[in-house]
Amino acid sequence: MSDLHREIKELIIDALGLEDISVEDIGDDQTLFGEGLGLDSVDALELGLAIQKKYGIKIDADAKDTRNHFTNVASLAAFVTAKQAA
Repeated sequence: MSDLHREIKELIIDALGLEDISVEDIGDDQTLFGEGLGLDSVDALELGLAIQKKYGIKIDADAKDTRNHFTNVASLAAFVTAKQAA
């Protein structure tokens, strides 16, 4: 597991108050919403704000591909990496 993947998993747990879940419980390719980790739209907003604050990046909530970036930890890590490189 890369350091960024671990950071994002820790951010998910901390930002959303998921006390019963550890970093090891979240797979890199596990779906975050619905059937996967079970996050909802309110969690998406909180997670988006936490990512913006921690990594200093702007997330356009209205962009059609934004939802895809929040599919799983791996896609979030790729999104953060791409935004930081831009």
